[in-house]
Amino acid sequence: MIAISCTVAFIAISAAMLLCLYRVLVGPDMPTRILALDTLTINAIALVVLIGIYWNTGLYFEAALLFAMVGFLTTVAYCKYILRGNVME
Repeated sequence: MIAISCTVAFIAISAAMLLCLYRVLVGPDMPTRILALDTLTINAIALVVLIGIYWNTGLYFEAALLFAMVGFLTTVAYCKYILRGNVME
């Protein structure tokens, strides 16, 4: 039962990632692209957690946590760069 659920979730997350990638590439303006990139990062984290559930190992959960922290920092840095023109003050 868990294998079927993971397969359905994998397909749903993959579709969401493709839609976010489309919005990153074709987005009408920069804030939309930043939001789509952040959502793409969240979907990638969900995919890593799903792989950890499917393979029944805890290593992927730690990797997902690290990826979440890095994704948050890159989103903040990218927003600061767009607003101010530089990241470091």
